[in-house]
Amino acid sequence: MTVYDEEDMVAAVEVSQKNTSSLRKWGPAIFAAVGVLALNAALLGPTGNKIPALTERHLAFQKLANERTAAVLEMEFDEENDRKVMGRKLKKLDRSLAREDDGVMEYTRRRHRMLGDYTHVDVSGDFSTFGKWSTTVIYFAYWVFLMFPNWFLPIGRPGIALGGGLTMVVYRFILLSTGHGPVFDAEKVIIMEPLFLLFGLMLTTIYLEKMERGGLFDKLRDSLDDGCRWKRSAKIMIMSTLGSAAVMNDSIVLIFSAVVVDLNVRHKVDNSMPYMLSLATTANIGSALTLTGNPQNILIVSLAYDDIGWVEFATNMLLPVLSASIINSCMMFVYYSAELFPGSSGHFENLGIMFAGKKTPEMIAEENAYLAKLAAVKDDSQFEDTSGWTIWSKLQIVVCLLFLICFASGLDVCVTSITAGAVLMVIAAYKRQHYDPKPDNIEYDADGNPLPAKKVYDTNGNEIEPEEEELVTESETTLTEVDYGLLMLFIGQFLLIGSFDDTGVPQSFFNASMGGCADQMVEGACVYWFVMIITILSNIASNVPVVQMLAATFPYASPYEWLQVSYSATIAGNLTMLGSAANMIVAFQAAKVGDRTFTSERHAPFGIPSCLLCLYTGTFILASVHFSPECSVRLGECNAQQ
Repeated sequence: MTVYDEEDMVAAVEVSQKNTSSLRKWGPAIFAAVGVLALNAALLGPTGNKIPALTERHLAFQKLANERTAAVLEMEFDEENDRKVMGRKLKKLDRSLAREDDGVMEYTRRRHRMLGDYTHVDVSGDFSTFGKWSTTVIYFAYWVFLMFPNWFLPIGRPGIALGGGLTMVVYRFILLSTGHGPVFDAEKVIIMEPLFLLFGLMLTTIYLEKMERGGLFDKLRDSLDDGCRWKRSAKIMIMSTLGSAAVMNDSIVLIFSAVVVDLNVRHKVDNSMPYMLSLATTANIGSALTLTGNPQNILIVSLAYDDIGWVEFATNMLLPVLSASIINSCMMFVYYSAELFPGSSGHFENLGIMFAGKKTPEMIAEENAYLAKLAAVKDDSQFEDTSGWTIWSKLQIVVCLLFLICFASGLDVCVTSITAGAVLMVIAAYKRQHYDPKPDNIEYDADGNPLPAKKVYDTNGNEIEPEEEELVTESETTLTEVDYGLLMLFIGQFLLIGSFDDTGVPQSFFNASMGGCADQMVEGACVYWFVMIITILSNIASNVPVVQMLAATFPYASPYEWLQVSYSATIAGNLTMLGSAANMIVAFQAAKVGDRTFTSERHAPFGIPSCLLCLYTGTFILASVHFSPECSVRLGECNAQQ
């Protein structure tokens, strides 16, 4: 794979940006932000004076919740037995217990015990004022460093995140020693499952790409390739949306980001942003459709008090996700029309190009050059026909299908992904040892004649017989291509976010900003303010900790309330670069080939308006059309309303 000339790439994007006015670049983002604030001010009043008072239904729910919690806390429990029955993972919690009245109480008791281990424990009261706010300042300082790494020293996001995590560990120890803060359990805040998953997916992706020319990776790339720019972007968006709904979005992005980057290199695009955004934004949107689409959805299913089935979840999310996909695609073609429709005179001509088959002279020239290049490659005498399926490609497909089956069957995704990578590694090593041509180590003279092997002698002058050359191992080749820096990035962020959550600032911000809507989060106009606060917190403190915080704060939230949390926390990933792991993975993969155009400054002008428009449109649709109950069945709230 060739790489970008980094200076030429950045220079080309800078020239493109200079030709774009500031109003054209930032106007949609400013308009969207102002529109959101104006909408909430109109619905709730500038000071929240239009927030309705709590109804009898809300008061009855609060009474039921308090009674249930008090009853559970009065129940006797055996902590040692609880550990044996439940373990430390919520997936071992038997929901079938709740089928009878006694089972409901036992289920609730176990769940309360489990939440204490799984969700964030509130230790904010152990901080002094100085300790709390100094920790917050350190977190936001590194948040800015991570958001805009090019503004400071050329360290890179992995180095910044790891440095921030270590800084937080040391500083929290200083606070503990001076009596300004509690113990920082750094080991607990580092969530190992995403790290194992990322490692396994990187291992799998590397072997899919490197095992053979014309293999599964090349066929995936060719299926997305097209001589027409807008069609290439559309194919990427469709694939990313559907793939993220079927499999976790981080998995799709990690696998296909290498494909998209390779396509950008192949076509020598001047601006890779539309293609990178096509992958990252639609991966986040598509993942909102299913329970297994992203980590926060998987966590919500575990933490929800009432059952939420896969079909129920997807049925409720279908219309919001479909609308968000259409909006995001339309905005992509409008905002990047100059890049995706070369030679077009405007948006009306773009519509004719997309739906009437029209083409500009520039587009015709590009397609002809693309087809000519393909024909030249196929006519090359040295070209090896890779259109068929070799035994190695078929083995790759079998491994990938087994991976998807295991994933859909509910097996541990971390173990599944690492196992898939390990199996592919064994297959690749066997292929290289027994089937690949051996490396030619014979030296030649200037005329191309082979030179005799050099003789080696020991200290006594005896000739040493040459030993059979050892094969280069996988540890020396392919395993070195794993992006360990990406793992360091996530470890550093876990430490930073975990320490910041300890201060209680995110929880205080949520309670203060929600005001009178705190006890009626998804009622009427409050739902639009609620999703906005979730979006902000998801970009500041990450979406998974936000979900954990809400589970501990509102343990009896209804299925509909969790659906709104899921949708907003997922779409929030498109607001900023740090809002989603998918964004970071795409940027990291592009940087490997010298393409450093996918930055926060270039992501925000498109990400902000796309995110807010998709968020509020989807929220409106979900609030208007949903099939999950707005009350908790297990709490008895639904029976009380009848």
